[in-house]
Amino acid sequence: MAPVTNTRIIFRAIPKDWPVLGEHIVCDTSSTIDLEEQPLDGGVLVKTLLLSPDPYMRGRMRDPKVKSYIWPFILGQPVDNWTVGIVLRSESEKFKEGDYVVGVIPWASYNVMPASRLEVIKNENHLPWSYYIGLLGMPGRTAYYGLKKIVDLKEGQKIFVSAGSGAVGSVVIQLAKLRGAQVFASAGSEEKVAFLKEIGVDRAINYKTDDLDEALEEFGELDVYWDGVGGPTLDIAFKHMKDFGVVVICGLISSYNDGENQYGIKGFIIGDIVAAEGGSRAFDEEVGELVKQGKIKYKEHYTKGIENAGQALLDVLKGNNFGKPVVIVADK
Repeated sequence: MAPVTNTRIIFRAIPKDWPVLGEHIVCDTSSTIDLEEQPLDGGVLVKTLLLSPDPYMRGRMRDPKVKSYIWPFILGQPVDNWTVGIVLRSESEKFKEGDYVVGVIPWASYNVMPASRLEVIKNENHLPWSYYIGLLGMPGRTAYYGLKKIVDLKEGQKIFVSAGSGAVGSVVIQLAKLRGAQVFASAGSEEKVAFLKEIGVDRAINYKTDDLDEALEEFGELDVYWDGVGGPTLDIAFKHMKDFGVVVICGLISSYNDGENQYGIKGFIIGDIVAAEGGSRAFDEEVGELVKQGKIKYKEHYTKGIENAGQALLDVLKGNNFGKPVVIVADK
């Protein structure tokens, strides 16, 4: 077979504030791959189907000398993140041709991956494959284990969730309601507020047009604040916390692109919790069943084409998406 183009999304330069397409993130079509002859060296040849642009990826666009909880992107190499793919060829007994897999995989049309970096998706409930980089992937696990291990949310408690219509926030809200909590949530458009009401929040506001401080005063003292944005919203939430209330720092997207984080707050790392739990079996069983029963609603925001993956990531950072962002690279 003749070599085919292997489109890649390259990390070209380190941004000081907002990343710029063509300068910091570049779509490269100069690479090719022979799908029949490419050496596997004991690994697996994977065709990319779905990519997951996530806010935390901004923190990986940094100088390697800057320490963080996760490794930085490598200049001149593809960015990588949670990806769903299909196995084309395998030299590992763990995988066979046609297996759907998930893992942290470089953003390229095709990759040769070590078997240790991949997991077969069983999908016994026949759910959309995209759920495994969203609702049943890292964002869903963040919501589930954050509430269970960090908060230990109880019936009747009051929780405020910012970025409530997002991939993590929307799951936090629904799991909190299933636990009998009272939920206040914010989002950045009337359409997103309507979705918050649809998934059962007790009070939803548009933070761009409504007075957050006044609305929280009316809602009452908070037992928990699940923070997905940081910045002024965090300041206001602090004013309305009960003594010894819990603040979960899940995301500080408002300060990702302003050069520094003025708060210096440390949140929780979902990978650490999953590892301490010995895997995600409890999450897979409980949340998978809730999804199967239709008890959790979920929105996705689709972008077609790997060439548009860089723009999809920038849209996440600027809040232009509605629901979990998914880049559709190929159907199969």
